[in-house]
Amino acid sequence: MIETFLVSIAVLLRIFSNPFGNVFQKQLTTKGIHPLIVNFLTYFLLSSVCLLIALFIHWPVLSRQFWVYSILGGIAGAIGNGFLVKALQYGELSILGPINSYKSVVGIIGGIILLGEVPNFWGMLGIALIIYGSYFVLDTTEERFSLSLLKKSEIQYRLWAMILTAIEAVFLKKVILASSTTIAFMSWCCFGAIFSFVLLFICRLDIKKEVKQIDNSYFGKFAFLIVCIGTMQFTTNYTFEHMAVGYALSLFQLSTLVSVLFGYRFFKELDIRKKLIGSTIMIIGSIVIILLKND
Repeated sequence: MIETFLVSIAVLLRIFSNPFGNVFQKQLTTKGIHPLIVNFLTYFLLSSVCLLIALFIHWPVLSRQFWVYSILGGIAGAIGNGFLVKALQYGELSILGPINSYKSVVGIIGGIILLGEVPNFWGMLGIALIIYGSYFVLDTTEERFSLSLLKKSEIQYRLWAMILTAIEAVFLKKVILASSTTIAFMSWCCFGAIFSFVLLFICRLDIKKEVKQIDNSYFGKFAFLIVCIGTMQFTTNYTFEHMAVGYALSLFQLSTLVSVLFGYRFFKELDIRKKLIGSTIMIIGSIVIILLKND
């Protein structure tokens, strides 16, 4: 009973912290800060907070499996979140949020292959509803729900982000199984910081020039951003520890409705009614998955 309550709280925090984080990411990138800089600084500031706790952990006793999956997860997460911030720079939050619903499909496939977590009939029905609901949301774009939608750069960025972060989720579950929720969180922050920093050099960014564009007025938004992303990731870890990855990713799609409302509230995005209808269908799919996952 207590575990169910704590998981419910974690999921609720995850549902709201993720869209809030997306709002701050979009606000920072539209101010001219490069998406990869926003991505790196988020990881770097979070890993800096973790340093004090990390000193009390005996890292050498952790298994080889922990380090392998931490590295793989760090690579997938750094690149995937970089794509996400890039997508938010140009795309609408109320469109890009619902696209993330497809993450559950990728997560379940990865869960089947690496974790042996096979979904039942209700799990598959819930996923089908999530995808059907996304039709209403994507149909509000100029290209409608069609293959031509894939030609838009922000959609491509979001799809790559979705695939990579879904793969990251499976690696993260492996890290949690090999350690704990807290250690996995610190691993996510530190390896994310390392590989997002490497990404800056791979993309040949003028780091000094980009950092100079960040003035004191942005510090508040960065502070709120790391609180949101830190909360999002820790509650994600806790949920993964107590639930199959595919089901958890599907449940997290409840944040879709919040993303649509935030898109309207903060960025004056249009066609909200149709997007809300699609988001509601997705939520029904998520409810089917979580309530009937053991039947």
